[in-house]
Amino acid sequence: MQPKYARARQSRRARYDTDTIHAILDSGLVGHVAFVAEDRPMVMPMAYARIGETLYIHGASKTRIALLDQVPVCLGVTDITGIVAARSGFHHSVNYRSVVVHGTARRVTGAELDAALDAITDHLLPGRSTEVRPMTTQERKATGVVAIEIEHASAKVRTGAPVDDPADLDLGMWGGVVPVVTALGASVADGHTPEDTPEPPSFAAARQKFI
Repeated sequence: MQPKYARARQSRRARYDTDTIHAILDSGLVGHVAFVAEDRPMVMPMAYARIGETLYIHGASKTRIALLDQVPVCLGVTDITGIVAARSGFHHSVNYRSVVVHGTARRVTGAELDAALDAITDHLLPGRSTEVRPMTTQERKATGVVAIEIEHASAKVRTGAPVDDPADLDLGMWGGVVPVVTALGASVADGHTPEDTPEPPSFAAARQKFI
């Protein structure tokens, strides 16, 4: 089913186009998944990946989130890019890019499960699934994968300087933006990595996401 990128209530910062929504989803590292279990609202931070108009999450096969099937869920991704320092507390804000997705969760099996797990790994470190050993039968049995079909989605984006009251602009105070930067640092090998082993190519590929 083709997703509906529906308009948000606060449309001034909203974005509804597929390219913007996909770009934010593809650049994020963690999505917060909301659902109701045992009559209680739950929110879980999860690694995820997108293939077309489907998002995939995974967890231990017996956890609540891995058992979701044919139930409505919501997934949110937020990238904070700056702290907006205004001349009054009221006008302080943050610059950000965010997406909220509504869809129906379903359990994944078979070849789709394998493709989803590779996609989640590659979302974090592009190409990493081809650098590691294959998953064992026991590992596969212990892992549950849930697909979220994107039925409705919208993005919100804030950029730029504070929006101060005109009367405050002549106060002689500092106003502007403190950038928030997301980057991958130098890798730290563990004690079992042979000396002089180079970084795998997936690390460099991942760093490109944050340039």
